[in-house]
Amino acid sequence: MDKKYTIKDIAKLAGVSKGTVDRVLHKRGKVSPLALEKVNEVLKVIDYEPNLIARNLKNNKIYRICIVLPDPKIDPYWLPCLNGIDDAAKEFNAYNLVIETFYFNPEKKKSFLKTNETVLGLSPDAVLLAPLFHKETVDVIEEYHSLNIIVNTFNNQVESSFVKSFVGQDLFRSGRVAAKLLDSITDKGQIAIVHIDETYKNAIHMQEKERGFRNYFEEIENSDYTITTLKLKNPNVEISFNNFLNENPDVSGIFITTSKAYQIAKILSAFKLKKIGVVAYDLINENVTYLNQGVIDFMIHQNQKRQAYLGITSLVEYFLFQKEIPEMILLPIDIVNAENAEYYIE
Repeated sequence: MDKKYTIKDIAKLAGVSKGTVDRVLHKRGKVSPLALEKVNEVLKVIDYEPNLIARNLKNNKIYRICIVLPDPKIDPYWLPCLNGIDDAAKEFNAYNLVIETFYFNPEKKKSFLKTNETVLGLSPDAVLLAPLFHKETVDVIEEYHSLNIIVNTFNNQVESSFVKSFVGQDLFRSGRVAAKLLDSITDKGQIAIVHIDETYKNAIHMQEKERGFRNYFEEIENSDYTITTLKLKNPNVEISFNNFLNENPDVSGIFITTSKAYQIAKILSAFKLKKIGVVAYDLINENVTYLNQGVIDFMIHQNQKRQAYLGITSLVEYFLFQKEIPEMILLPIDIVNAENAEYYIE
């Protein structure tokens, strides 16, 4: 045939995404057997020659994508993101892309601002941002926007019209799931919502989780639960929480909104008076240990590796294939217990 087929043409004929066609053509990444069969059938019909697509890549621009990430050495929650970033970089390594990661101290606003200042100085085409500090993030996003730099966020949502896309979970719904889990394993009594180490008024993710959690119990008529919020800060977490337990002997359940559940679980493991139901977040090693011991009953897995991967690939496919960036990519709310945890751990 005389027609020169592009990746877009092949994808349309096969009924698959352009990214899938790319993975088949370059033999990289995972492709389902059905998708592989569809693409190969199209390639046979059009008598595909590899150099035809190469000749039709009109834009030779080198695209720079910067990821602004909390330092995993300080908070291991972010460690799986590195694998997601690496997977995306490998998948598109044949193209004119520069994908760089810049770290900030998740406990210090100044570090966050300084890292973004460095990235702004590079004038990248796009930034994938983990917005830990809401107010500071909004200001930074406005600066990126003023320079026509696309911003995707992941893990935490941020209130800004300049964000192109968000990847993560519905945190309000996640809070409701946590509430239903605790309701299923506890009797009447007091439930504590525990926030650790972050400034609540500047952490939208904690606010949304708590809002969803409380919303679930507000809808229950004649509920026998009372709900208390605890905001704990290191290095006083252990002392403060021990005092709370001693002063509130009717505590029957605990909901921990951050990845630092192990700090509370360590205290509860030595608390012999009664079993207290615990629902928490994130499969970091310390949390999994207490999950397997039965101190933590359920974990909600946020799949941060997948979040980072999708945040990058949506930008890459926009630049390379003119694929529209979705405003929101919501991941499933995975419920993990000691029986199925091993299937979620890489």
